Amino acid sequence: MINKQVADVKEALDGVSNGMTLMLGGFGLCGIPENAISELVAMDIKDLTCISNNAGVDDFGLGLLLQKHQIKKMISSYVGENDEFERQMLSGELDVELIPQGTLAERCRAAQAGFPAIYTPAGYGTEVAEGKETREFDGKMYVLETAFKAEFSFVKAWKGDAAGNLIFKGTARNFNPNMCGAATITVAEVEELVPVGSLDPNQIHIPGIFVQRIFQGKDYEKRIEKRTLRQKS
Repeated sequence: MINKQVADVKEALDGVSNGMTLMLGGFGLCGIPENAISELVAMDIKDLTCISNNAGVDDFGLGLLLQKHQIKKMISSYVGENDEFERQMLSGELDVELIPQGTLAERCRAAQAGFPAIYTPAGYGTEVAEGKETREFDGKMYVLETAFKAEFSFVKAWKGDAAGNLIFKGTARNFNPNMCGAATITVAEVEELVPVGSLDPNQIHIPGIFVQRIFQGKDYEKRIEKRTLRQKS
């Protein structure tokens, strides 16, 4: 069995450099590769293109990279909740490509599967389809969307083993699994790293073949994006 475990986040991010395209998992504030993002901040990597469902908030997630102007382009679906993102986008400091959420997920999955492109009905007849190939299937029009290309993919899982097998928890499954294997190198950080053979094979969401490096994460904040409390009766 190939051992893909690395000592820490520094070793996991070996080879990341300025100008790269990175995929980062997570949905809202759930399932974000916090350790990898913090290390990118510390490394002061610049001119990044980041593919992620959302752009974090001002002081958490990708918002930390935005604060230091380390991102030159964001490819995202949902970009609310981040004042600094809004400021940089409106001022022209940040290049932004907005993509329908399902299309974003499928372009990741296409890259994971080795497909060069997909056809999707989302966006046909709108600005999303401008300049792109369109085609009719069974009387319905579709837009050709290319698979993403990235050097690194950073994901966060609940549990994993040294072979790279991963189990995600709850909403963290929305984008993290699709980004595994969708880049040249996939780095997984996990809340709990267990010995090979400890995970129930029937519970594994992503097999280790899609992961190149894995490490034990630490100091996860587990924030609540929008806290809702019941009114006192």
